[in-house]
Amino acid sequence: MFETVVVATDGSESVSRAVDCTFDLARRFDATVHALHVIDESRLEPLPERLHSDVRGALDEQGTDAIDAIVEANADTEEPIDLETAVRTGRPATQIVGYVQDIDADGVAMGTRGRSGDHSFLLGSVAERVVRTCPVPVMTVRQLE
Repeated sequence: MFETVVVATDGSESVSRAVDCTFDLARRFDATVHALHVIDESRLEPLPERLHSDVRGALDEQGTDAIDAIVEANADTEEPIDLETAVRTGRPATQIVGYVQDIDADGVAMGTRGRSGDHSFLLGSVAERVVRTCPVPVMTVRQLE
């Protein structure tokens, strides 16, 4: 049923449970997991031009840390899964759905709340957009605490 699953990460706590659930799903179906981070350059738009380089560097570092955390979590398990990583730049929901389509994934998993302050009431705005526009099943995993 699932051969390829994308787990979208922004490095937030909400994603850690989504990663655990995705790894479990991958083990059950012998699927490959693609860990995807999207660098949201729109976060630079309201800032003065002189800050763009520093903030972009911080966003790049945040993305590297988010992906590295998933790679390390996989390496630390008793049954590591097949894992690929990717980083894209653009609007997160658009890039997630595009990546899912590009690799012909069977599903996507993500946390319900991320780092951005722009949230809908019950579901993070990025998760909501992905749920509404993604052509494959989307598993949203909420943080319990």
